[in-house]
Amino acid sequence: MENPLLLFPHLNISSLKEKTYCKDIKSTNKEDTNKEIKTRSKEKRNRLSLLLQKSEFHENVNPNKSENLTKASSVSPEEAVKWGESFDKLLSQKDGLDAFTKFLKTEFSEENIEFWIACEDYKKNKTSHQLLPKAKTIYETFIRKDAPKEVNLDFHTKEFTAQNITHPALDSFDAAQAKVYRLMEQDSYRRFLRSDTYLDLIKGRHSGHPALRRRSRSFTFNEFQDVQSDFTIWL
Repeated sequence: MENPLLLFPHLNISSLKEKTYCKDIKSTNKEDTNKEIKTRSKEKRNRLSLLLQKSEFHENVNPNKSENLTKASSVSPEEAVKWGESFDKLLSQKDGLDAFTKFLKTEFSEENIEFWIACEDYKKNKTSHQLLPKAKTIYETFIRKDAPKEVNLDFHTKEFTAQNITHPALDSFDAAQAKVYRLMEQDSYRRFLRSDTYLDLIKGRHSGHPALRRRSRSFTFNEFQDVQSDFTIWL
């Protein structure tokens, strides 16, 4: 019997080409798969590096926060106790005013104390020509409707203050300032006296470093596990 390769040469050539083609396809697919795995792993490693940097950033103490903690620790318990005697005593002492301002920032209501401070500064003007521009600045910042730091004032007080600044005097903001003062005294001041920050001060305890953000670290560890699993493919 004659050799089948000689009888059907075209069939055998096609078969060989098909096998070669399939082999090439498989090889190409394998290369593509390896490239895809390496690319995905590289992306995860990059993401892991960024997460580690973020985690270290969260764990490091901010220089400003460190300065604040040092400053707060200089307040004696005896001095802090005096802040609880009256709201006026709290605001009359620089450390007390600073501590209360920081507390209001945690409640996102610092515009009240900033308005009160601006009014106190306004009343220190000694020349009349300085009153009008400063009065307009305070009004535009804190009192007008939709002002960037609008304080909580009733309509009558706002209208009365708006009329006062047309011919500004040192007492133009007295009514509005008194309203904001009472609001802080009856609300924010009472919460401040119950806050952990104040209670720690009167007990002589000082806050240490801010708590580490463990959530960032645990998430980073999960990402590391994913990257590590990809490394096993190359072994």
